[in-house]
Amino acid sequence: MHEHTDIFLTSLAAVLCVAAVTTLLFQRLRLPIVLGYLLAGAIIGPHLGLLNVADEGTVTTLSELGVILLMFFLGLEFSLGKLARVGARGILIAVLEVGFLLWLGTAIGGAFGFSAVQSFFIGGIVAIGSTTIIAKVFEEQRIGGELRGLVFAVLIVEDLLAVLLLALYTTLGRGEEMTGWGLAQEGLRLVGFLAALIIVGLLVVPRLMSAVVKVNRPETTLVTSIGICFAAALAAQHFGYSVALGAFLAGSLVAESGEEHRVESLVRPVRDVFAAVFFVAVGMTIDPAILVRYWELVLALTLVVMLGKPLAVALGAFATGVGVRTSIRTGMTLSQIGEFSFIIAGLGVALGSLEPKVYSIAVSVAAVTAFTTPYMVRFANPIAAWVDAKLPRPLQTFAALWGSWIEQLGQRREPDAARRSGLQRLGVLLLVDCLLLWAVVIGAALGGEELSVWLEARTPLAAEAAYWGVLFGSALLLAPLLLGIFRLSRA
Repeated sequence: MHEHTDIFLTSLAAVLCVAAVTTLLFQRLRLPIVLGYLLAGAIIGPHLGLLNVADEGTVTTLSELGVILLMFFLGLEFSLGKLARVGARGILIAVLEVGFLLWLGTAIGGAFGFSAVQSFFIGGIVAIGSTTIIAKVFEEQRIGGELRGLVFAVLIVEDLLAVLLLALYTTLGRGEEMTGWGLAQEGLRLVGFLAALIIVGLLVVPRLMSAVVKVNRPETTLVTSIGICFAAALAAQHFGYSVALGAFLAGSLVAESGEEHRVESLVRPVRDVFAAVFFVAVGMTIDPAILVRYWELVLALTLVVMLGKPLAVALGAFATGVGVRTSIRTGMTLSQIGEFSFIIAGLGVALGSLEPKVYSIAVSVAAVTAFTTPYMVRFANPIAAWVDAKLPRPLQTFAALWGSWIEQLGQRREPDAARRSGLQRLGVLLLVDCLLLWAVVIGAALGGEELSVWLEARTPLAAEAAYWGVLFGSALLLAPLLLGIFRLSRA
């Protein structure tokens, strides 16, 4: 027991003390603090051999807490209402970008002699950006406004697409064939999980947070908030999804209580400590030998991430009516890979579809792009302004007309205030009923067989009777929802 305690304390002390020195140095040099954390990780990591005193497994475990808290804090800034308003544009941009990067990464993998399945894994590795890194860089550089909302809308959709990719990769890695129906089932399962978590959360979390805040004890508010965060992360992990997704939704649900600013001030110090551990853990994985040995592939994939992703995002943003400057800034911001790339690469290695060297290469590309991201964000605005100014007059005219046309397509005639309020209320009720309906249908489809087996084992019912009992119970749950949808649609 004492040995484990010594390892834990030594690792934590090494991480925080070295990070304190490097971040102070980078602050004095006016360099991004994230780079200081990465340097600290390289110093105490196993590859450089400078100060190899930290246990990598312990640091990695602690770093996962950093990811959860960073995503929870980010969710506090994006209530469900805000997410709904930016959703359509974010979906279009993310789908275009991820599709293009999947194709480009797969092509690069094939060019370097990898098999079709291995190349497809490489495509996924370079397709998904890092919400964690961007959240930290945005906070450092105080990026806000339209750019912030658009970037995180794209990242949220990217994370959802990554969940579907993980399901697809798991099937491919087992040698099974992924059919369109199989992929659709995974999509429906994801929708069902999100619907259930959001509906239960809306019923419980805002009321709970309001009651806790009224007690007027900061420590109680802090403990409750972090408890909700980790409970949602655990639920997501239990159903096979990313803990980051669960933590983000927890933050959004807490924001629905209207107490997000109070919670932010309490959670921030805890988040900062574990976020530092996360970036140090990334730095510990930097292996210069991998960079030297496979420099051609590392360089090719780095260029795909730093040039291909910005190009795809910028074109997608422009196609959805975003201005030239904001499109370019959005593209340059999303020029890195991160935590989901590690997960995809690790899954490929675990399934035997990828060689271990591919994981090291993915980490190397992620480390390089993590170093460059602060500079890409910092110089995005002047570069976007320069490109916009240098565009030929016909292209500038086309860009202005295109943006105006897209904006007009999105406009609707607004009813008077009273009618608008009533319509919004009916719309929310209808949405909740529909989400509940989906949750029941998907839950019965995916878990009906397991539930009937459980019912048969714990009751005197025969197998067929238990099966029909599950169907009857599902029908009872569906009846009031169908009635509610019918009444609301006629209102």
